[in-house]
Amino acid sequence: MPTLEAAARLAVEDRLHRALAVFRLVVTLNTLVLTAWRWDNFERQGWTLVAIAVLLAWTVTVHLLYRRAEGRTTWVHVVDLVLAVLALAVTPLLKGADFNATLPGFWVMCAVLAWAVRWNWRGGVLAAAVVSTVDLSIRPEITQTNYGNVFLLMLGGALIGYMCQSLQVMASERAVAERRAAVAGERARLARAVHDGVLQVLALVQRKGGTEADADWAQLAGLAGEQEAALRALIHAQDAWTIASVPGPVGAPRVGLEADAPDDAPRDLAGALEQAVGPTVTVATPGRAVVLPGAVVEALMGAVGACLDNVRLHVGLTAPAWVLVEDHSDTVVVSVRDEGPGHPRGSAGRGARAGSPRGAVLDLRPHGGDRWPRGGPHRRLGYRVGADAPGAGPGRCHVKEDAHA
Repeated sequence: MPTLEAAARLAVEDRLHRALAVFRLVVTLNTLVLTAWRWDNFERQGWTLVAIAVLLAWTVTVHLLYRRAEGRTTWVHVVDLVLAVLALAVTPLLKGADFNATLPGFWVMCAVLAWAVRWNWRGGVLAAAVVSTVDLSIRPEITQTNYGNVFLLMLGGALIGYMCQSLQVMASERAVAERRAAVAGERARLARAVHDGVLQVLALVQRKGGTEADADWAQLAGLAGEQEAALRALIHAQDAWTIASVPGPVGAPRVGLEADAPDDAPRDLAGALEQAVGPTVTVATPGRAVVLPGAVVEALMGAVGACLDNVRLHVGLTAPAWVLVEDHSDTVVVSVRDEGPGHPRGSAGRGARAGSPRGAVLDLRPHGGDRWPRGGPHRRLGYRVGADAPGAGPGRCHVKEDAHA
């Protein structure tokens, strides 16, 4: 059974031989037309018919042989080249010593191209050299036209052979890359299933520890929460393989390679949130990378950080919080929820005017007509942080990307 690389090379060879079959048919018809046109130039017309019949028979035979990979043996290629050489060698016997054009004409190129397909540029150069040597040796005088034909034949054999080799190498590399991608996808699918199970167990341990009064259970719950956050961050880092996520706490400056990246370089918001939040914060994402411009991610991360600071300030340092990321193609919504008591009815606006963080409504829309790349041309995208409606229950703020024409 052929390997993956061998199968890819064979597929390229099959396509090239199909093209060569069409080329062989065209040059064979050209040889027949030229022979009929110059029929009076042949001194031995009976033997000429025999030679033409042999060329036609071999054209049909080699076409059938080259259609299958099993028929492209070394001996078939050798016979193909030998017949091309013999067709050249008998030209002086059929047309006389003072001939201009050979009997096969461009038909000899078929053998050269077949060798180029089989043995790449080395085979093309070798076959072209053999044909050129015989072509020049049978002529009483070598003209500039003869030299030009030989030069083109040598150049064509080398170039076609190199092209065939390049196509086979690229096909082989592509086949290997597709196989590796398939294996990586299957591995990621299996890893996702395992990770989901582990995350469920860690979440169960964390909830169980939160309801127990035992200090050991509380410590175990804290460790489970940390490991859950780390595992979620790892999953997102693997998914967003083209995106550079921001390590460290929310709002912290980027370091290393991130510091050298442009501010508007695309980044993964989901992965950045997974890595930035603490063990008491649960992040729910679409399960894929949420790609946004870097400056947009910075603004959203700052807004989420402000919400989480608000939770720690008004609910407690160890209070749990939940961050939900929703990707609606043209809109990205990030919701932050906690277990706080919420605003009394009618107090949200007063809190905002009084400067209370619980009632703050922050407008992060870019000023001066700036346009973010996401959302299409001629659209401005804004980000708004606000509190829930009065009396809506637990405190809830959301960061929303709005498009303005």
